[in-house]
Amino acid sequence: MTPETYVQDKAAASGSSFYYAFLFLPPERRAAITAFYAFCREVDDVVDETRDLGVAQTKLAWWRQEVAQAFTGTPNHPVTQALMPHTRTFGIEARHLLAVIDGCQMDLDQNRYLDFANLQEYCHLVAGIVGEVAARIFGQTQPETTAFAHKLGLAFQLTNITRDVGEDAARGRIYLPVNDLQKFDVKAHELLKRGPAPGVEAADFERRFNALMAFQCARALQTYDEALAMLPKADRRAQKPGLMMASIYRTLLREIAEDPLLVLTQRVSLTPLRKLWLAWKVQALGRL
Repeated sequence: MTPETYVQDKAAASGSSFYYAFLFLPPERRAAITAFYAFCREVDDVVDETRDLGVAQTKLAWWRQEVAQAFTGTPNHPVTQALMPHTRTFGIEARHLLAVIDGCQMDLDQNRYLDFANLQEYCHLVAGIVGEVAARIFGQTQPETTAFAHKLGLAFQLTNITRDVGEDAARGRIYLPVNDLQKFDVKAHELLKRGPAPGVEAADFERRFNALMAFQCARALQTYDEALAMLPKADRRAQKPGLMMASIYRTLLREIAEDPLLVLTQRVSLTPLRKLWLAWKVQALGRL
């Protein structure tokens, strides 16, 4: 299997909405973003799939070393072998890849975030930096587009956090800020249990949880609006893949808002056909 086939399979197997936006890119840009996305998936899988903390720490340390070696001309992993030919063309630097690893390191070091400002620091590493690199690959020409990419990355990550409340709780993680939980009187142990505590009526828990999630959805939707307002007109055409992803993720967020309790028991998602339709509408009609 060639490095290019490896990263293609990695990206396709993830089922991510990002993959559908990549399909509309010209070959070189598609190859670059696919390799970069596969790198992000590989590093993220260390946290999600490795149960032993010591083993996960060792794997992230290996990835740091691999990034250093890759940028000195000796990549060993198929992902870095596929990515390195594109780094100079699209301005991808070692600091970008190391920041993604730093974000995954935060997952190992903490599983609670006190407030939204604290959460944003994490989102900057695992999503904002990813958005910055993606914008470069898509064809950024305006410096202001970097701020747009970071804000859009934040919106994507807030959507992921909202969608994954149940899955994260099963791993003992809560990304919703502590002060948000307190504001809506939702207890951490209720999220970890994914339901009301003993002696608490289900209807009471549902009311509090739905209010919390309505707040999270509204904040994420507002972040999309803020991001889209920041995109320079001169780069709107080049950044269509990001706009495609925004269309898919905003649609997903609105579906979650209609029945927030679903996130506690299942992964809410759109069908592949619907994702492709939403991406095509942006590509062909320019509409989100």
